[in-house]
Amino acid sequence: MTRLALEGLHKAYGSSVAVGDVSLTVAPGQVVCLLGPSGCGKSTTLRIASGVERQTAGRVLIDGRVVSDDTLHEPPERRSVGLMFQDFALFPHLTVARNVAFGLAKLKRSARMDVAMAYLERVDMGRHAQKYPHELSGGEQQRVALARALAPKPRVMLMDEPFSGLDNRLRDEVRDAALAVLKDEDAGVLLVTHDPEEALRMGDQIALMRDGMIEQIGAPYHIYNNPKDRDAAAFFSDLNVIHGSVQSRQTDTPFGRFLTPGLVDDADVEIIVRPQHLKIELDSGERPAMSAKTGVPAPGTVVRSRFMGPESLIEVSMDHDKSCLRATVPGVFTPEAGTRVWLSLRRESCFLYPCANQSKVASPFERDAV
Repeated sequence: MTRLALEGLHKAYGSSVAVGDVSLTVAPGQVVCLLGPSGCGKSTTLRIASGVERQTAGRVLIDGRVVSDDTLHEPPERRSVGLMFQDFALFPHLTVARNVAFGLAKLKRSARMDVAMAYLERVDMGRHAQKYPHELSGGEQQRVALARALAPKPRVMLMDEPFSGLDNRLRDEVRDAALAVLKDEDAGVLLVTHDPEEALRMGDQIALMRDGMIEQIGAPYHIYNNPKDRDAAAFFSDLNVIHGSVQSRQTDTPFGRFLTPGLVDDADVEIIVRPQHLKIELDSGERPAMSAKTGVPAPGTVVRSRFMGPESLIEVSMDHDKSCLRATVPGVFTPEAGTRVWLSLRRESCFLYPCANQSKVASPFERDAV
């Protein structure tokens, strides 16, 4: 069964389209992350799912039941949805326990506090039940907000940037705890975020949004390793871009040839490689051996190197066009500026895309030509 289904959602404000033809499903116990930059329509999509806003066209279904279409629009309180936002939205004049019990009006008064305490214990906040929100840290307040949202046992949990107000270390702790509880509840979770690390960490599926549309949707591993285009790849990490031109269904680069059977001659292409997929070797006076896995090594000169904690970042000016490529190496590796090096790339980790206004690749390109 599908907990939440969005079918062909469209939302316009006058002539401005905020959401255009968005469709997705969320299964029980599944976390789907709507990932995208500010203004792409992800929060509007979430508000439509909650019932706070009404779509211009399309349908919203919860557990297979239509809750909003052209003729029907149920309010949020009738949809069995839980809501979590960045600002916690706790009532300052109520204790932690009474905040959680507030949404349990359907239960008898005697049962409300029992349920509230049970959910506070699940998020490790039972010992703070009699405190007020201002006496808690940001992470503690967000745990209380999670307990309050889950206590009515919603079928769908809608979360809009709920952890973005926390510092990095606390954010990891709180969202890991939240994920464990959400999975146990078997609710379908739709999480809005602009943070790719959060989407990879929490999502069973990631829906990448751009300009009001879902551009790509899939499991985190798939969407990270098979991005639809350069913009999709860039959303998850820094990129190096190597330019080339197609001749006889191949693109020649300083790192060897790439097969491009789907492009015509003279088409401009971009070969994309992430910094961690570049291999760097100090120049010992001889060109390193090439291989089918890493292709042809290309020479360059170190411009700058920096130690970043778990890894080192090295910027290299390439001999062939003076472009600057960045490589990351685990641990400490900080050659001085002016050091001669060789760069090679992991060919299986490269992406190749036609430049703007070029014909698209008709079939998956091959990376194993050297």
